[in-house]
Amino acid sequence: MTMRYAALACCLALLAAPGAVRDRNTGPVATPVGPARNCVPITQLRDSLVRSDRVIDFRTTGGRDRYYRVTLPQSCPGLSFERRFSYATSIGQLCAQDIITVLYQDGGLTRGASCGLAPFQPVTITRAH
Repeated sequence: MTMRYAALACCLALLAAPGAVRDRNTGPVATPVGPARNCVPITQLRDSLVRSDRVIDFRTTGGRDRYYRVTLPQSCPGLSFERRFSYATSIGQLCAQDIITVLYQDGGLTRGASCGLAPFQPVTITRAH
């Protein structure tokens, strides 16, 4: 093995080592506070926080931070890496049966995997101290 390839193997092993890098897929603990909703009016959604390829927290508008956690039925490839997605709806609400599409930044925006949502579970988020 040449020196160049040995150095590359070394660096790749460090990147793949467990605990070497903070896990991007760890999110705060969420405690359910009431029944899940099938749809949420888009006007109530302030922003989205992608926690993993399966979990998105939607922060709502209002005086206090309120969240809906959506746990997708299946992993959505690329979602946790890109942390951005698009959706389309004609009824002014985002619903469990709607589809999101991962957006890749590559000089422009390229569409990636499309994945189905799930019910919106109201939660309180435990913040790390």
